[in-house]
Amino acid sequence: MSKIAPTALIDESAQIGADVELGPYAQIGPNVVLDDGVQIGAHAVISRNTTIGRETVVHPFAVLGGPPQSVGYRGEETTLVIGARNVIREFVTINRGMPNARGETRIGDGGFIMTHAHIAHDCVLGDGVIMANNVMIGGHVHIGDAAWIGGGAAVHQNARIGRNAMLGGMAGLEGDLIPFGSALGNRAYLGGLNLVGLKRRGFSRETIHDIRNAYRLLFAEEGTFQERLDDVAETFSNCPEAMEIVEFIRTGGNRSLCMPHRDV
Repeated sequence: MSKIAPTALIDESAQIGADVELGPYAQIGPNVVLDDGVQIGAHAVISRNTTIGRETVVHPFAVLGGPPQSVGYRGEETTLVIGARNVIREFVTINRGMPNARGETRIGDGGFIMTHAHIAHDCVLGDGVIMANNVMIGGHVHIGDAAWIGGGAAVHQNARIGRNAMLGGMAGLEGDLIPFGSALGNRAYLGGLNLVGLKRRGFSRETIHDIRNAYRLLFAEEGTFQERLDDVAETFSNCPEAMEIVEFIRTGGNRSLCMPHRDV
C-alpha cells in the first residue's frame, strides 16, 4: 500500500506505482512515472518528464528532472530516466537532456549518489556508479558501470569515465579516464589502476595481473602511443579487460585521454 503524505503535490498526469512513499510536501510534476516501491522524501521535487525505477530512494530536498542549465534551452520537452534500486541523497540535482543532443539524461541501476552532487544534461551513467558528496558532472558525460567518483570531484563536459574506474576526491577531470584506471589531482592525471576496486569487485588475481601488465606496456616510454596501443591489443588479445581499455581508447570521444605524469 502506498504511503502518501497529505501535503504531497501530485500532478494529475503522473503515474504512481504500488507501495510508493511520498513524504510531506514532496512535489511530483507532469508526466512523472514512479515505479513500484519508490520512496520520495520530504520536500523533494520530481520536476517533469522523469521516470524513476522500482525501489529507488530519493532523500529530502533532491531536485530531479529540472530543466538543463544551458543558455540554449527554450523549454523543450526532454526527459530524465533513472533506473532501479538507486539511493539519491539530500540536495542532489539531476537535469533533463537538451533537445539538440540526446534529449535524455539516463542513470542506471543500483547507484549511490551522495548529498549535493550534480549531474548535468544528457549524461549517461551505468549501473552501480557511486558519487561522493559535492561531485559535479558536466553535460554529456558518460560514466561506466561501477565507477567511483570521490568527494568534490568535477568532470568536464563530454568526458568519459570507463568501467570500474576511480576518480579521486577534489580532482578535476578534463580528459577521458580509461576503464579500471585511477586518476587524481587538481587537473587530474592517471595515477595507476583502481586495484582496490578491482579486488572488491571480485576480479581474479590472474585478471588483475594481466590488466597491470597491459597498463605498464601501454604507458611505457618506448615507442609511440599508437605503437604501444597496438602492442597491447596483440599481446593481451585473450584478456577481455585489457581489450576493453584498447576499445575505449580507439573509440575515442570529444576529450583527450587522461594520461600519467611523465614522472609517474
